[in-house]
Amino acid sequence: MLECEELSAAYDTTLVLRDVDLTVNDGEIVGVMGKNGAGKSTLMKAIIGLLEPKSGVVRYEGEDLAGTNANERANVGIGYIPQGRDVFPSLTVEENLLIGESVNRERDHDLYDEVYRYFPILEERRDQKAGTMSGGQQQMLAIGRALVGNPDLLLLDEHSEGVQPSIVEEISENLRDLNADLGTTVLFVEQNLGAIQDMADRCYAMERGRIVDEIGSDELQDEDAIASYLAV
Repeated sequence: MLECEELSAAYDTTLVLRDVDLTVNDGEIVGVMGKNGAGKSTLMKAIIGLLEPKSGVVRYEGEDLAGTNANERANVGIGYIPQGRDVFPSLTVEENLLIGESVNRERDHDLYDEVYRYFPILEERRDQKAGTMSGGQQQMLAIGRALVGNPDLLLLDEHSEGVQPSIVEEISENLRDLNADLGTTVLFVEQNLGAIQDMADRCYAMERGRIVDEIGSDELQDEDAIASYLAV
């Protein structure tokens, strides 16, 4: 479904991504783990079209995405949950979710019922301003907003950040469920070991802007085997 080939990206003259090769198959949940500054969020921005690569290719369903912006990539079925959530604080929960209808122009229907089933707190708080919600509830809202448009691929940037562990575990479980129930493919980046183990079918490890290892599901359960990629 998604392929990055020799993908490099920079901020001004500072190269952050270096020749990244990565694939995500239809129906998978694939993680990318690494320490702060490894280039994980930059990778997500390059995939969704918020940062233009210096070189390399991003392909979605076999099509080269060069020259397309983030809005166009959302229209073809890629949902994006940025680091820090970025909900609209002055809008209600329901108004935030409405914005998600801009994802996936080819969808058969919106997924409001499914969003409320996975995240019932959003239905309970439909009229509440997003800015008054807890960090965990805002994360659920950001995921729900991306899901409403029934994306084929979901890009998730550090869903554990600023969220208490019990809520992180709940969100991870819900994402596994929606993957199983809806077939939604997920690529997520994380440095939280528990979230990685709870979600990933397999995982790439990043260091200094490069993919340095690919880790299968069995090895992911060995904390000693992967701790070095996450330790500060």
